[in-house]
Amino acid sequence: MDPNIACTQSGRTPLLWAVECGHQGIVKLLLERVDIDPNTPDTRSNRTPLMLAVERGNQRVVKLLLERWDVDPNTPATENGQTPLRCAAERGYEGIARLLLEREGIDPNTTDTEYGRTPLRGAVERRNEGIAKLLLEQEDINPNIPDTEYGRTPLRGAVLVGHEEIS
Repeated sequence: MDPNIACTQSGRTPLLWAVECGHQGIVKLLLERVDIDPNTPDTRSNRTPLMLAVERGNQRVVKLLLERWDVDPNTPATENGQTPLRCAAERGYEGIARLLLEREGIDPNTTDTEYGRTPLRGAVERRNEGIAKLLLEQEDINPNIPDTEYGRTPLRGAVLVGHEEIS
């Protein structure tokens, strides 16, 4: 039985369903299988299990997924091109952002494909100060990347929303 086959109605694999429902034990069991592809996306929204776990704010499932060497932490969802780190930064999931930033290979400067916004821009605009500081502590962070929509940098975004702690 192939665990990577998606349901034709929902577009989700068993792993995606387990992530969606927050069934940590089932996620763990599925990830122990050698024939599981932990990056198989939902065929409707193209969200990977990691992206779905981040969206749900399920830190335990995110941790389980990131323990797999073959999980790609930079894969964006196609509906808006948002990466898991940008999603965590925007939603204020500091623990998840920390887990992602600890993962080798994470790129804190990856922009979404919709507006070209970075995780730092998302954290700043949503006033998620702890995540913004966490991002600014990264050696390879570039705080001057403008978005593709208006050419605004994270600092300009902070000024626009009146975020004095970041400005």
